[in-house]
Amino acid sequence: MNKILITGAAGFIGSHLAKRCLDEQWDVTGLDNINDYYDVNLKFSRLKILQNNPSFQFHKLDLRDEGDIMDLFEQKGPFDYVVNLAAQAGVRYSIENPRAYTQSNIDGFLNILEACRHHPVRHLIYASSSSVYGGNKKLPFSTSDNIDHPLSLYATTKKANELMAHTYSSLYGIPTTGLRFFTVYGPWGRPDMALFLFTKAILAGKTIDVFNYGKMRRDFTYVDDIVEGIFRLSSHVPQPRKNDLDLDMNDPSISFAPYRVFNIGNNQPVDLTYFIEVLEKNLGKTAEKNYLPLQDGDVPATYADVDPLMEEVGFKPSTTIEDGIRNFVIWYKEYYGV
Repeated sequence: MNKILITGAAGFIGSHLAKRCLDEQWDVTGLDNINDYYDVNLKFSRLKILQNNPSFQFHKLDLRDEGDIMDLFEQKGPFDYVVNLAAQAGVRYSIENPRAYTQSNIDGFLNILEACRHHPVRHLIYASSSSVYGGNKKLPFSTSDNIDHPLSLYATTKKANELMAHTYSSLYGIPTTGLRFFTVYGPWGRPDMALFLFTKAILAGKTIDVFNYGKMRRDFTYVDDIVEGIFRLSSHVPQPRKNDLDLDMNDPSISFAPYRVFNIGNNQPVDLTYFIEVLEKNLGKTAEKNYLPLQDGDVPATYADVDPLMEEVGFKPSTTIEDGIRNFVIWYKEYYGV
């Protein structure tokens, strides 16, 4: 039986991944600090589903607590796989509370790397973000692109994670894979994300804020597609390539070390105005819209090149926005008794 540690297991993506691993008869250890960045009741509801399975063990821990993390690896390991999804998320919140990002996303990730160093794992997978592309203008975004112009501290911490992972892959031979997620949505989603915010406001008859005057495009990616990508990549462990004379060291997604970076996006950017139209159709209500300029730290468009992912595991996200939003609305109405 494969043993996996998932950090952020009470979170949106983490809870979905944990359920998938349990369905595959894996032994799953979940870690989360259950912080109050958003409604903790939603986090407990996700955990309740997972805790019905005897192969799931949950530990309320904070990534920043080095001793607790090391104790977990010593007492519950060895783990075959570690998937680090715990992080302080949100571009806009990083402008208001920057220290939360360095403490969780940098200090916390360092503790995971150190634990994997002293308690070797088969493969460490960690969440990066499409935000790392920052000021890039070329679309679609490719993992071979330069990412030296971040627009938010959140993006900076995610780029730092990739650099930290490479260092540990190079120094200690830890196989690491970074995944740049593109605007993940779906059932059990985060309340600070657009789909959740819009749904709540429209049902309450309140106005929704539409940034960049609606001229936004996002590569919305359904959560099940994200999970499928993670699950498939888990067994594709990066190998060192020290004898590869043709290795292009200008491509930051590959290395002589056992290190890789992939995009996971739908490869089909959607206009924000159409996104809202599909949501209105599913809710049976029209939104009152407040058009605003582009916010600091945000980008007008995201679009993922997923060819490397397809080449590696024979999969790319394909859930349509129509199906994804419908599934979210069904879940939202059931969960909140609408």
